[in-house]
Amino acid sequence: MTQPQNVPNFNLFGETTSFPDVVHVERIHDRAGPHGWTITPHRHSQMAQIFHIENGHAEVTLDGRKTTLKSGVFLYIPPRIVHGFTFATGTEGVVLSVPSPVVSRLGPRSAALTEWLATPQRGSMGTDTAQLLSCLNDAFSRAGTFRAPRLVSLTHAILANLADDSATTPARSPASTQVMRLDALIADHVTDGWCARDYASELSMTAGHLNRLVRTARGMSLTAYLETAVMTEACRQIAFTRLPIGEVGYRLGYMDPPYFSRRFRARIGETPSQYRARVSGETS
Repeated sequence: MTQPQNVPNFNLFGETTSFPDVVHVERIHDRAGPHGWTITPHRHSQMAQIFHIENGHAEVTLDGRKTTLKSGVFLYIPPRIVHGFTFATGTEGVVLSVPSPVVSRLGPRSAALTEWLATPQRGSMGTDTAQLLSCLNDAFSRAGTFRAPRLVSLTHAILANLADDSATTPARSPASTQVMRLDALIADHVTDGWCARDYASELSMTAGHLNRLVRTARGMSLTAYLETAVMTEACRQIAFTRLPIGEVGYRLGYMDPPYFSRRFRARIGETPSQYRARVSGETS
């Protein structure tokens, strides 16, 4: 399969026009069926999604990692995660697409909820949540003066239910809460060449203080943490685009291709070319 020059970034899959509604609900067969039951890798920069399989199954790739979704299972994908699906023919289920501003209004926030919403999640969907999803689907197809707030309220209830049912993470320390703020900034600026000082300034603290927080919460230096985030984005670009390795490094702030390759190997354990060959199934 020919890879694109960049990781495709859609509102809804295959669409680059404005998001069509306050949230969007559709059947899996309506989106996947016309594409031969295969949704090629892509991402959404300003949208989260919930997939619920009612009957059938799907093979899923999330940032290059593969998993299987079976009947009764949900998958929550936050913004920016590269994902693709191969559905079994005839799979039935629902896809709920939620713009980031709707997700961000879910509250009151706790550190645990913020972390849950920021990472991919999967698990069994309870009966009460499935009923809320059915109510949302019904409300989505109807008109009404207060349709938009009704859709947002139901979406928030679904997200809260899923998080409450599947979250096992206790409340986080102040250090971890600040690092989650850092994570959000990294997601927005990973290709902008920001350094430790830039992130610290945006968080209204010194680079030394931010370094101490990252060590406390993540067990590594701020420099190592930022480089790991950059290399994670490099993995996405190398795996899902045809960009030359040197161009990937350049876009991520590495002007010297050999140095980029050395740092990539130090973090990932193989060279960029070896990584691309492995994830694409190419033989050397």
